[in-house]
Amino acid sequence: MGESATPAWVERLAREIGALGQAEGSGPERALDRMSAAAARGVPGCSAALVVIWRAVRPGDEEGARCAGGSHVVVDYGASHSDLATALERQYTVDQGPAVEAVREMRAVTVGDVLREDRWPDYLSTAVQCGDRASVTYPCQFDEEVVTFGVHSGRGDAFDVEAVAPLVALLAEHAAMALHSAGRYVDAAREAAHMRRAMSARAVIDQAKGIMMHARGCGAAEAFEELRRVAQRNRMKVADVARRLVAENAEAPGRTR
Repeated sequence: MGESATPAWVERLAREIGALGQAEGSGPERALDRMSAAAARGVPGCSAALVVIWRAVRPGDEEGARCAGGSHVVVDYGASHSDLATALERQYTVDQGPAVEAVREMRAVTVGDVLREDRWPDYLSTAVQCGDRASVTYPCQFDEEVVTFGVHSGRGDAFDVEAVAPLVALLAEHAAMALHSAGRYVDAAREAAHMRRAMSARAVIDQAKGIMMHARGCGAAEAFEELRRVAQRNRMKVADVARRLVAENAEAPGRTR
């Protein structure tokens, strides 16, 4: 039996993803956010999507940085829903989860139902709390960058993996090619700025966790979960909540500088 043709709606969605990556006047963050929103609307069974740009770490880059699998740092990402951004922060912090595994192993990673998972013990509770029950994540590499494209659902076993996995692979390839051809991550100065921002975000999260651990007498995991709850309640990123806490702590009366 010959290979069936790609459905027209799949081709349209792939072209839309590619066009969003190259849209004039759209910065990288905006393009990634629009890509994730388009996937969340268009992929069967999908209720949220996450697109992440990872940068391979070269000798000398890794000082002070937390890397996924010891080899990549997050340059930028777009999440259709804030809960997925929170989940990515957790994956990056504990170096576990579907996106981290996809970029580390350079293969598709599927999750039928996170309630049946045992691969990422330090990440699973956050996935449950963020409503990330099922997912398909596909990595696509261009030069020193990797795009991971993930579709997610709040329902277990939401995806027909045989049907959805090739679609996610196609979307990842279109996104990566569009971003690459647009030259968004080619300029060395811009790459360095993105890397410093990613590294800084992780550092400030650790600093905020330390403040909460000292103030509340709690552990690192409990401190992170409180940061996550505040971020979710205020529809903010965890890193932004952490920066605010660090700034407020530094300005507190009697604070030793």
